[in-house]
Amino acid sequence: MKKGQMRNSLLLLLTACIWGVAFVAQSVGMEYVGPFTFNCVRSIIGGLVLIPCIWFLDRLDRDKTKPEKTEGERRTERKTLLVGGICCGTVLFLASNFQQFGIQYTSVGKAGFITACYIVIVPVLGIFFQKKCSPVLWISVLLALAGLYLLCMTESFSAGYGDILVFVCAVLFSVHILVIDYFSPKVDGVRLSCIQFFVCGILSGAAMLVTEAPRLSAILNAWQPILYAGVMSCGVAYTLQIVGQKGMNPTVASLILSLESCISVLAGWLILGQTLSVREGLGCVVMFAAIILAQLPVKNRSKTCMA
Repeated sequence: MKKGQMRNSLLLLLTACIWGVAFVAQSVGMEYVGPFTFNCVRSIIGGLVLIPCIWFLDRLDRDKTKPEKTEGERRTERKTLLVGGICCGTVLFLASNFQQFGIQYTSVGKAGFITACYIVIVPVLGIFFQKKCSPVLWISVLLALAGLYLLCMTESFSAGYGDILVFVCAVLFSVHILVIDYFSPKVDGVRLSCIQFFVCGILSGAAMLVTEAPRLSAILNAWQPILYAGVMSCGVAYTLQIVGQKGMNPTVASLILSLESCISVLAGWLILGQTLSVREGLGCVVMFAAIILAQLPVKNRSKTCMA
């Protein structure tokens, strides 16, 4: 594996860890506020956190020797950045809120398994965009699914209203990964992340005002989980996702990101005192095996797995 790919893989692994712990914050925060309110506030916080980051990174870039861009090139780049941010933010708004509402009508085990189906949906959708994957990656996908089944499924599977909502969420997160895969090589990743959060926050805020009755006191009571979700899960993790996906095959990226399911179980065990069963532990092992297999070098991978 190339040095750049190893770095990107570690960034995506860190992203999965942050998201896994965010499940705890999300669970606690929902005791005080509604789904749209939670996603609105945390998305706006995530966007605000990135503004000083953009300023700081711009200061660093001034010290580097770069060819001057023409006005036409800068205009095209700004347009691509705006379009990419709106597309990513809109898909993120739909995916995150479908997940929030779906969890209310189904069990956490089912929701975790169905949401993680994006690791299968991504390569399937990628076929339509000429994203060919090697047989090793498909084996990794099957292993990851088996691990997620052992990790999340603790009851008989039956499709219900909540299951359908969460499945739609999984499809939308798959689209989100592919949209990022398209725009991240073309624009600055931090700016793209910043715009997508403001778009997601504004759309969630509009839905919040129409369907919920937000109270400042409730938001303040949930300040700890909201702040973690906004700063770490949004501001840090989604930016790491955008940066880490550059040059990575989206199927490999989705496999690494799906480790959030394992991390969420461990976080629940360490923070909330929830026990980790033998079945769930085996699921974690199988998931890690899938990730390792996906990262192993494959002969002629450049021809069989186009990034």
